[in-house]
Amino acid sequence: MKHYLFLIIALSSLLFSACAEQQQKQKTAQFYLTTLDKSALLTKIEIPVNRVQIDSNALKITLNPAETYQEMDGFGYTLTGGSALHIHQMSDSARGALLQELFGREENELGVSYLRLSLGASDLDAAPFSYDDLPKGETDEALEHFNLSQDTLHLIPILEEILEISPDLKILSSPWSPPVWMKDNGDTQGGSLQEKYYNAYARYFVKYIEAMQQNGITIDAITVQNEPLHPGNNPSLLMKAEAQRDFIKTALGPVFRENNIQTKIIIYDHNADRPDYPMTILKDSAAAKYIDGSAFHLYAGDIDALREVHDAFPNKNLYFTEQWVGAPGNFGQEMTWHTENLIIGATRNWCKTVLEWNLAADENQEPHTDRGGCDRCLGAVTITGDKVTREPAYYIIGQASRFVPPGSVRIASNEVEGIPNVAFKTPDNNLVLIFQNTFEEQKKINVHAEGKSVQVDLQSGAVGTLVLQAKE
Repeated sequence: MKHYLFLIIALSSLLFSACAEQQQKQKTAQFYLTTLDKSALLTKIEIPVNRVQIDSNALKITLNPAETYQEMDGFGYTLTGGSALHIHQMSDSARGALLQELFGREENELGVSYLRLSLGASDLDAAPFSYDDLPKGETDEALEHFNLSQDTLHLIPILEEILEISPDLKILSSPWSPPVWMKDNGDTQGGSLQEKYYNAYARYFVKYIEAMQQNGITIDAITVQNEPLHPGNNPSLLMKAEAQRDFIKTALGPVFRENNIQTKIIIYDHNADRPDYPMTILKDSAAAKYIDGSAFHLYAGDIDALREVHDAFPNKNLYFTEQWVGAPGNFGQEMTWHTENLIIGATRNWCKTVLEWNLAADENQEPHTDRGGCDRCLGAVTITGDKVTREPAYYIIGQASRFVPPGSVRIASNEVEGIPNVAFKTPDNNLVLIFQNTFEEQKKINVHAEGKSVQVDLQSGAVGTLVLQAKE
């Protein structure tokens, strides 16, 4: 009988220990901290979860998963031709390790889920090119000379490796310029698309999408033109709102439909100071029926201007597609501004993506085109041979990308002065809060969600991502 009693006590003790261990797991939240002095860089900290507010004097953020907004497509970068060049030239082992770190979703991997490409050259290629370049004076309306030869050198091989790691990665492509024979100035820089080539240019998009698909690369979306109001870049194109509207409704939209192209059409792709540009196009129902949404940069204007477009056209999506970090990069300034305005500001203003410019460069910020190419664009990583230096944009995107995967939905969280924040519910029911302390002193912050409370002591300037289970 005594043996049975001892056995019952032992089993009870084991059961109690297991329950206690399980309760401990349930009562712990994961907090990922980045400080402006770099003493913490996406550093994981376990924080207790409580049932009651810990400090009544702390600032309070409440998450409400029942109030939902946009579904997220992802966070990431532009994989420029120069980025692909540098990554492709690494040794096999170093390249594999870097791509796994960037696109994997395990602990200490960044979980990048969205990439932007240039459709043809961007200004971060060594020289301008299109997929149908011809001797001066020649034209090719049948697009018989179309080919992806430039992209097969570095870009497509790198994309194939990335898709092995992250097969669900979404890709957006943006042209900097059509082939010069379609333009009224016959130059890669500036000029406008001639109306007589609208149909040929629409078919050029189709050929690109189909050719990439033949290489196993699905183009989820295109923007019609990168920075259509900035013809000083090289390559570039001036495309005013009325021209973009007419190109979409008379050529691009119908040609996509005729060829059963499912790739989304996104308009504008320029600064927040001109919300009138996408709204001019979306007001035209003949164009709007082909359009998924509008894309923005923030080199001018205020991020809150995006809400104006959403409120006027709530059934059209918004995307944030580009913001640079200028070399050599000031970590504290960049982390602060980009987090508040993009990771938090853009998503609070309905954006489904946040993309930084650009993924990789070398220590000299090369390559770039002449006559307007960016010579100060700092990559998220700087690559020198096999050496990798992680720059501000690596951590800016990293604060969100692994923790807010595609399919996550933005949920309500109250705004607190001095503590910008945004919240999400992930497909696996995690609740995620990204927040920063813009005060000059440390602050205690109580985060409440579904009857649970977590207290975080956040030092001045720091950025944090809090992850906790939605239900026990």
